[in-house]
Amino acid sequence: MNTDEVLEEFRQAGALLEGHFILSSGLRSPVFLQKALVFRDAARTARLCEALADKIRAGGHGPFTAIVSPALGGIIPGYETARVMGLPFMFVERDQGEFSLRRGFELNAADRVLVIEDIVTTGLSSRECIAAIQATGAKVVAQGCLVDRSGGKASVGVPLISLATVNFPAYPADQLPPELERIPAIKPGSRGLTP
Repeated sequence: MNTDEVLEEFRQAGALLEGHFILSSGLRSPVFLQKALVFRDAARTARLCEALADKIRAGGHGPFTAIVSPALGGIIPGYETARVMGLPFMFVERDQGEFSLRRGFELNAADRVLVIEDIVTTGLSSRECIAAIQATGAKVVAQGCLVDRSGGKASVGVPLISLATVNFPAYPADQLPPELERIPAIKPGSRGLTP
């Protein structure tokens, strides 16, 4: 599956939105990928995650002993990719602002982890997730994501395998182009940042 095919899946789901959006990174963009609309369709999600799993396998970064995703956005693609790859799945979630494994999930120095995210913009959540995993002694081998919207510029500290790579513009709030300044900002994401 190539980038155009991935974006077509988002379009068909009504998940490729245009306007003025506050991303979970805090940046502003005229394009938002509302992945929740993609994930409500189990068959579509399975197609995307199977293609991501194939691309990861072809990259030769394994073997892996577990897949870990950051809550909330990474849980569905992480679980589905783990199902396809036959690996245990767990997630990190924020506890007092910091990612950590909870709910009885455990990793140790023998584990070789694949992190799965939904969409990467700056890589901040990914780096925080990876740091939490490394704090357990486990080795993070690589990260996969459905969409890298940084155009390949995001650095997560390990190899990043994206099913689609796009370069949608993103701006700091104080550096908006005039066309975005004229449109009220909408924050459709889940992370609790103030605009």
